[in-house]
Amino acid sequence: MNKGLYVRWFKRPIDFILALVGIIVLSPLIIAVSLLVRAKLGSPIIFKQKRPGLNENIFMMFKFRTMTSEKDENGNLMPDHIRLTKLGKILRSTSLDELPELFNILKGDMSIIGPRPQLIRDMVFMSEEQRERHTVLPGLSGLAQINGRNAILWDDKLSYDIEYIKNITFLGDLKILIQTVVNVFKQDGVSTEGMATAEDFGDYLLRIGAIDKKTYSAGIEESIGIG
Repeated sequence: MNKGLYVRWFKRPIDFILALVGIIVLSPLIIAVSLLVRAKLGSPIIFKQKRPGLNENIFMMFKFRTMTSEKDENGNLMPDHIRLTKLGKILRSTSLDELPELFNILKGDMSIIGPRPQLIRDMVFMSEEQRERHTVLPGLSGLAQINGRNAILWDDKLSYDIEYIKNITFLGDLKILIQTVVNVFKQDGVSTEGMATAEDFGDYLLRIGAIDKKTYSAGIEESIGIG
């Protein structure tokens, strides 16, 4: 990764300032969304989930809740497409569900721009090269997000992440940030085609035959141990 002056000295302070300004300026919107989620979905308002961050250290990522906690007769959560509410779809399509991640950026868990923090159960199926994406802070948006978000293949998504970490620059981050804003208004690539949300990496590898069920099960067990 390019360890230039921007990465070593300026990227983190810029992240902190932008996150703080964002929280202050967007506070009325954050409050309004909080009230909507509380009225439509109840408590908790914030969805918390463990994600691998810098150097694969696990942190708790915050998002606005978009799904119900509906379970089947065996006590297992219902599929995403059943639990995802109309409000949740709107929050996801507009990326408003991501607003609480500004607090993750303020804390230093995330950056404004960087590889998106994937699930722990995605990380365990990545190759050694793909896991190099964790040598930088994960981002609110990144190169993969402006090139298709969840609508592109996993291989392409991870390739964009590796491409990004090899040449991190201020102008590059600024370009990604501007394009992210444009894409939010266009509402592109919110979900994987034919699915309510995004497909897990392990599920994708199993579906295309890149791994067998034994390897898949072992990976899931490993992710449970990490999380």
